[in-house]
Amino acid sequence: MDIAAIIVAAGRGTRAGGDVPKQWRMLAGRRVADWTLAAFAAHPRVGRIVVVLHPDDLGQADAFESCLIATGGASRHASVAAGLEALAGDPPDKVLIHDVARPLVTPAILDGVIDALDHAAGAAPALAVTDALWTGAEGRVTGTQDRTGLFRAQTPQGFRFKAYRDAHRAHPGEAADDVEVARAAGLDVAIVAGDERNLKITGPDDFARAEQLMGGRVDIRTGTGFDVHAFTDGDAVTLCGVTVAHDRALKGHSDADVGMHALTDAIYGALADGDIGQHFPPSDPKWKGAASDIFLHHAIELAGSKGYTLSNCDVTLICERPKIGPHAGAMRAELARIMNVDPDRVSVKATTSERLGFTGREEGIAAQAVATLVRP
Repeated sequence: MDIAAIIVAAGRGTRAGGDVPKQWRMLAGRRVADWTLAAFAAHPRVGRIVVVLHPDDLGQADAFESCLIATGGASRHASVAAGLEALAGDPPDKVLIHDVARPLVTPAILDGVIDALDHAAGAAPALAVTDALWTGAEGRVTGTQDRTGLFRAQTPQGFRFKAYRDAHRAHPGEAADDVEVARAAGLDVAIVAGDERNLKITGPDDFARAEQLMGGRVDIRTGTGFDVHAFTDGDAVTLCGVTVAHDRALKGHSDADVGMHALTDAIYGALADGDIGQHFPPSDPKWKGAASDIFLHHAIELAGSKGYTLSNCDVTLICERPKIGPHAGAMRAELARIMNVDPDRVSVKATTSERLGFTGREEGIAAQAVATLVRP
């Protein structure tokens, strides 16, 4: 069963305040959009994701390199249409349409919508209205409203793709949500259980509320890595992706980048998923002389496939020479580029062993690293 998701992220979100649209504002250390995308990317049943961006935000597309990117329109209706058309050439069986401003969507909600589509043309999560409802005018209560059968709608709203694509193409214009479009075409829409945590960030206070709700849900993992490489004949060493002139080289099966190896193992360790040697066996000749960014890129991609992103990392190089300080900035920038994170999440520093041990005797270089991953 092919299931795709459309994340509608083209709105401007002015009611939320701030200098940038709400989907690009920070929430618990990551942008709202990053949390939302991670929730869908981590779900094993969602095979493809389309992110619909405002034309002014297409520069953000690099952060979602595993997703299809569509350019949104002047309205939500037009943006959903762009997402549907991005999938039309290779249509999925089911499609989930989700507002980017709901970053706390749960796997249970996604499963509920997906499963309901086996028996209905559409499905959407909702919460029954439990509070008393009033009508009012000029600051006074003018009456009451029966709440029987009333629900608060949430997303993702899911549909059998072809039926909903046709319904959307035939709809004359704007609608409150995708369920309204489906019902206008006569499609049956099932209600599945929503979740109070699946709030939509609308106003400034919603950021604090979302962070509070996330406090008990964020999965934080930390791993450590350690590596050693001996010196051999040569005229340069590669450390954290940067070539540094030296009167020796480092000996290894790959390019012997001791700092990048330690960081890669720290990420694998946080995932409890082995080490470089298990993923890239030194007995395999195709890895001889390989650039170590291959290993680091694999580790960070593996983390992403499991719904984790890098919160921060810290690499310490242990050697007498070469001097690391003049190159630390370039090393941070290169590691950040490979992992597609901001440089302020990457630390590279150095220390000596006070002339003690093999590093003190300048027989080689050691490195240790710590990496912290987070998943909503």
